[in-house]
Amino acid sequence: MAPFIALVVVTSVLLLAGVLGVRQLRSLPVALRGGLAVMFVLTGGAHFIGLREELIAMVPPFLPAPGLLVTVTGVLELAGAAALLWSRTAGWSALGLTAMLVAMFPANVHKALNGPVPWDDQLVPRTLLQIVFLAATITVARYYLRSRSRVLASANS
Repeated sequence: MAPFIALVVVTSVLLLAGVLGVRQLRSLPVALRGGLAVMFVLTGGAHFIGLREELIAMVPPFLPAPGLLVTVTGVLELAGAAALLWSRTAGWSALGLTAMLVAMFPANVHKALNGPVPWDDQLVPRTLLQIVFLAATITVARYYLRSRSRVLASANS
């Protein structure tokens, strides 16, 4: 739930800053970039501090080297968060993070189906949360990749 709260709070604060006069923050995709960056710093950091053992236990048993997978995905989340902060890489970063969210979802399903979990880790709430995260990353990817193609098209004409 903390990643969702971080996404909503940071995105809302950035949108409010846009309303109060920070021109660069007036669009939802730009504000979402900041919210997603904070969210992925939190989730990426959890791969190393605090929740590492729980994350390793979430890895489905058919996947090899759970500790290595948790380390790699943590590094990718932190790198993706950093890349979201630069507009030139934001679209590609959001696209990569979208793919990673999809690829990692089986771990959430495995956790939800194999043991007692809090209400927000049960399958339906977790799936709905995943849809929100995917909607945010897809919104950022579409906005920045389309903006980039418009810039390239106008430069070539």
